[in-house]
Amino acid sequence: MSENELSPLQRSLAELSACLVSEQSVGDTLTMVCSLAVEAVPPAMFAGITMMVDDRVTTQAFTDPTCPEIDQKQYESGHGPCLDSFKSGSLILVESLEGDERWPEFAEAATAHGVRSTLSLPMLSGKSPVGALNFYAGEPGTFGASEAEVGQLFAAQATVVLVNAQAYWGARLKSEHLERALAGREVIDLAKGIIMNSMGCTPDQAFNTLVEQSQAENRKLRDVAADIVARARRGAP
Repeated sequence: MSENELSPLQRSLAELSACLVSEQSVGDTLTMVCSLAVEAVPPAMFAGITMMVDDRVTTQAFTDPTCPEIDQKQYESGHGPCLDSFKSGSLILVESLEGDERWPEFAEAATAHGVRSTLSLPMLSGKSPVGALNFYAGEPGTFGASEAEVGQLFAAQATVVLVNAQAYWGARLKSEHLERALAGREVIDLAKGIIMNSMGCTPDQAFNTLVEQSQAENRKLRDVAADIVARARRGAP
């Protein structure tokens, strides 16, 4: 089957599957997911992803700046289709926001921006929601059973990509922090050895000398140690 013969969902999933998380940040991955989501569900005008970050629910990625403006109303009120989908792990389809009394604040903001129907899909890792993928359309009745099914298939694959990206960057950051910690410990040990040789003191006394200098100069212990090592290598007193 040629690329032209693929359905919008198949093309989007193919691009999503080809994503290499090591080449993109989590933010870039989320933005790519949103763009491919709109391609997978053509009736949608734009899409966004609701996530919990630093104990706050926000719209972390979107294809149109209108999206976070609309979503903010549900975050402020504490309820809305995207927020409820994220919290409950359930699909929420709104055929028409006009006259919908479940989320008046969200409905008012959405219709004011030309949105008349929405589709919110949980992004589930196992049974735990990691986010919600949200679609917005300008006409009522845009999303039905077929769009919901396509959206769910896309959301499932997108969740795998997102979780992998989070795991990769989490592990990478931990590794970088460990490397910096080990490098700092190494230079401190070298400085202690230099102080022990010059002062004829014990390891504990040498470390205390470093701490006292660090406090007196209001500088990090690692930086003070690095200066001592650098001076020793230059043969400076």
